[in-house]
This record gives sequence, structure tokens and C-alpha cells, in this order.
Amino acid sequence: MFQGYTQETVDFMWGIRFNNERTWFMEHKEQYQKHLLEPTRALAEQVYAGLREKLPNEPLMMKVSRIYRDARRLHGRGPYKDHLWFCVRTGDEDWTGRPTFYFEIAPDYYSYGMGFWAASPATMERFRKQVQADPRELEKLVRDFKCSGRFELVGPEYARDKGAPSELLRPWLQKKSLSLQFEKPLDERIFSPALAEEIVAELAELVPLYRFFAKLCAAAE
Repeated sequence: MFQGYTQETVDFMWGIRFNNERTWFMEHKEQYQKHLLEPTRALAEQVYAGLREKLPNEPLMMKVSRIYRDARRLHGRGPYKDHLWFCVRTGDEDWTGRPTFYFEIAPDYYSYGMGFWAASPATMERFRKQVQADPRELEKLVRDFKCSGRFELVGPEYARDKGAPSELLRPWLQKKSLSLQFEKPLDERIFSPALAEEIVAELAELVPLYRFFAKLCAAAE
């Protein structure tokens, strides 16, 4: 069970941000494993279990990121990340094009929500055509989403107006890809064991939108 992060968690993430090299990391590897990796895995397992209860028919799986950067993509950065994330997603081969729940912690913020980051242009075109033809389902989902007020719709937008059946849906149809995101600076909440149950309860608000986009992907396939 997740018992909360600790001040050592935060200290390690700031440390690796400013000392991003192998010698420092090896000297602090035990701190990384005990205070960042282990609690993140525990949080991931609890969130995964909670989401499986909400989506019992989805073939969900959980993945925790590695702290090591891909050596082919360093681009002048150090060999380690200063943050860690996990996702709960389906096991499909092309999972990056499907809706995915996530959590991320960094030295100066934490974030969680649902991403639909890498849907193909063809899938997003199908999305726009479907909503243009019958906007009622998404309008209801968006109204409920806005009433919650916890998550923010973010993502890159097309320069040209794609058109929308209503102003309510315009921000959604202008997105090339999208994420429903809660993000804020680190606070006392991350130190509490209650964080896991709170995240599950809040991600449950996104389950209807998850089903909407999962159904869209299934139709595209």
C-alpha cells in the first residue's frame, strides 16, 4: 500500500536535476529506490487496482517509467530523468494512440489525468466527423467535465478553424491531440497515504470520457 512520499523523495529529485551524472546517481541510488521508485510503484499498483474496478472489461495494464534516459535521445541532457511517471493503459501494441491514465511526479510539480496524446490524424478526423454529425454525447460529457472543474483540457491546436457544432465543443475539436490534466506544485498532499484513494476517485470522473475515446479507437480499427 502507498504510504506517501517523503522529504527524501523531493530531495532526491532536486539532487538529480542539478547533479545529473552517473557518480552522483550511484551514490544516491538507494535513496532513489527507497524514496522515489518504491512509493511510485506502490501508488501505481493501488491506482491500477482502483481503475480496474471502474473498468472491469478493459484489458488494463500498469507501467512505471524508468529513470534512465534513452541514450539515443539525450540531446545534451544528462543520462537520468528528474521525474518519474506511471500509466494505466490497455496492452494494445499501438497503445500510444489510445486513451491512457497517468500520474507524474517531479521536483516542482505533480500531475495526473488522462492523455489521448498520440491518436493518428485519421482517428482525430473521425472524431471530428462523428461529433459534427451527432454532438449530443460529447456535449453531455463535456458539461459534466466542466462541472467537475478539477481537470483542464490541454493539447496542441490546429492553426485553422476546424469548425464545431457549438462553442462548448470548439476547444475539443481544435485539438490535434489532447490531455485532461490536473497539475500543481508539490504540496503536503503527496506525503499522505490518502493520495492514492483521492487519485482513483478523481480519475473515476474521467471514465466516461475514457470510454468515449476508447470506443472511437475501436471504431477506427
